[in-house]
Amino acid sequence: MLNAERSTLFLNDEKTNDLYTEVGEGLGATQIRFPNHKGIAGTVFKSVQSVNIPHAYADLRFNPSVDRATGFFTRSILCVPVINKDGKTIGVTQVLNKRGGTFTEEDEARLKAFTSQIAISLENAKLFDDVQNMKNYNDSILESMSTGVITLNEHGTIVTCNAAGLNMMKLQPQDILQRSASEVFGGTNKWVAEKIELAGQKQIQDVTMDAELTFGDEKISANVTVLPLISIQQKKLGSLVMMEDITSEKRLKTTMARYMHPSVAEKVLQAGAEILGGQSGMASVLFSDIRSFTTLTEELGPQATVSLLNEYFTIMVDCIQYEGGMLDKFIGDAIMAVFGMPMAHEDDEDRAVLAALHMLHELEAYNVRRAKEGRRPIDIGIGVNTDNIVSGNIGSPRRMDYTVIGDGVNLASRLESACKQYHARLLISEYTLKRLKRTYRTREVDRVIMRGKNQPVAIFEVLDSHSDESFPNCMEVLNNFRYGLRCYRERRWAEAIKAFRHALSLNPSDYVSQMYIDRCEHLKNSPPREDWNGVWVMQSK
Repeated sequence: MLNAERSTLFLNDEKTNDLYTEVGEGLGATQIRFPNHKGIAGTVFKSVQSVNIPHAYADLRFNPSVDRATGFFTRSILCVPVINKDGKTIGVTQVLNKRGGTFTEEDEARLKAFTSQIAISLENAKLFDDVQNMKNYNDSILESMSTGVITLNEHGTIVTCNAAGLNMMKLQPQDILQRSASEVFGGTNKWVAEKIELAGQKQIQDVTMDAELTFGDEKISANVTVLPLISIQQKKLGSLVMMEDITSEKRLKTTMARYMHPSVAEKVLQAGAEILGGQSGMASVLFSDIRSFTTLTEELGPQATVSLLNEYFTIMVDCIQYEGGMLDKFIGDAIMAVFGMPMAHEDDEDRAVLAALHMLHELEAYNVRRAKEGRRPIDIGIGVNTDNIVSGNIGSPRRMDYTVIGDGVNLASRLESACKQYHARLLISEYTLKRLKRTYRTREVDRVIMRGKNQPVAIFEVLDSHSDESFPNCMEVLNNFRYGLRCYRERRWAEAIKAFRHALSLNPSDYVSQMYIDRCEHLKNSPPREDWNGVWVMQSK
């Protein structure tokens, strides 16, 4: 165009403040880079003024290092700035050594006109690169998502589907691309195609939570969202469908909801399913059992027994879950619950005791209703123990149950059974009592060695479920009983008997006071060995 030996486009690198060659006619594979303030090119870039030099080496601004690097000899130079549409200087265009003379004003005008076209081309190229980079970025995001994403054009034809969507629907790209939504979502999935059509017509978002989708022979649960795609000019572009597979989460949540309150199950899910794999920690275990249940079932018959258990379990489980406990299992008419697993609280021991008291309170109300219907009341015993236990999904591949195991669990079961022997409603171990933060009406009823164990454990009766009618003169009874228990362990049989009889006179139905009177009478007539320490050995579980 200008009959020059060499022409070069220098662009500014904003990160390094260098001018570098993007296109260079006659340079071959050589790349030139230098600070954007040096040489003729740097002067033009900084001043934003064209330069026409007939004798390069006579101009002090000329940088001969480029000639030395390339082996080229520069005679004349014409250099003009490259300015984008926003008025920003983005580089310079330079031509060297016009054949047959020097560059004229006409050459300068022609180069400026050409350079303006270069600026437009560069802007378009940059815009294309930005768009392409954004597309690649979006494609990478879509492919890495676990949510299935489908896009459809304005005609309802599927244009894209990411890997998660193909995997979820068990399809190959050729099975879904360039097909209509009604072709892909048919049969029981027809509602998806209908929602896509509706979203396109009304241009509104539609969200369906926990929906059932069938792909092949498999059913999944998914959250399905349909969005209309609209351009900046509010032109309809098509639709986007997102399918989040929640099958595993729903299955796990359903399983957990069998054990605990939904809010607790939600926290467990947030903490991660691995929490069910196995952990150990301090927890309180509660066992409850219906008294004389065998006799009751013989009177009721099968159907009435099932009906009774369903009513009873519903009431009891609500009490357990209200205090944040986890239902472990039903064992016939017995209930096993855990407080502190899989999610711990600072007051799990209190929660277990409060749940037990709540169960006894609700049982009284239930028995009132049963009495009005002409049905006999039911009675229960509850045992609570606190210890370090192991929890997790335990079983075989065919049947897994989340449960807890350990000596602490066994002791809770023994305490529930001991309620029969002591005619108590609620017994707790010394380990639970020591960790309680609230105050309850309690008394130590015995120090025993459970069957199969060597070390004694103190057991306590919690009396808060009693009223003045069911346990009259409670505080006076407890004071006399505690004094009698101290005398009993000090072998002062007569004083112990006197204290227990006083307690019994205040509450004639206090079985434990009568039990200790009988023990004292026996030991008074048959004194124990010298090493006797007041510990009772349990002969039954």
